[in-house]
Amino acid sequence: MTKDGVLLSCIGSLMLSVMSLQAADLKSAVEVPDASKIIQKDQLKPPHKWVMPKGCISTDANTIAIGKYIFHNLNGKKAKGKPPKGLSKKQMKPGKTYKPGDKIPPKQYGNCVACHNIEGAVGAGNIGPDLHNYKKNFIDTKARDYQYVYQQIADSRIHNKDSRMTINLTTGLFTPEEVCAITSYIVSDKK
Repeated sequence: MTKDGVLLSCIGSLMLSVMSLQAADLKSAVEVPDASKIIQKDQLKPPHKWVMPKGCISTDANTIAIGKYIFHNLNGKKAKGKPPKGLSKKQMKPGKTYKPGDKIPPKQYGNCVACHNIEGAVGAGNIGPDLHNYKKNFIDTKARDYQYVYQQIADSRIHNKDSRMTINLTTGLFTPEEVCAITSYIVSDKK
């Protein structure tokens, strides 16, 4: 058989193999998830207007330290340094009892510094507003109040329907206490 004949024979065999694969029922071999259920699960809840709890803004050093830690870190596994008292590197669900050996996922922190600049930030972002001297520039001048800051962190879509900021309280990413700690940190006097 000539080289051309061998080549034609190989091409013919390959075509027969492809045709037989096309004829085979591959539905059982391929996962076909219900995309509508996935999309529904991933849909955000509508914007929610939150009321800041009484006593939310604190000058307590530990509360501000918690807010700072959340602001400057991404997650429990890669968070820098030991978390302040009252904050865990694990995503503990309120009211749930944990046993030794339970797998607890890492806590997701704010990583606000990825988009915002603030005093003491290392590698701060410039996508969101600069938060340097926030108290002096916005709170003390009455351009904004504490409720505004709390709402921005909780669900910024109330002030800007096209906001790209993380929706922290409406999605349950943070607790109201954690949003208070972040708010307290942002509006605190920093040295």
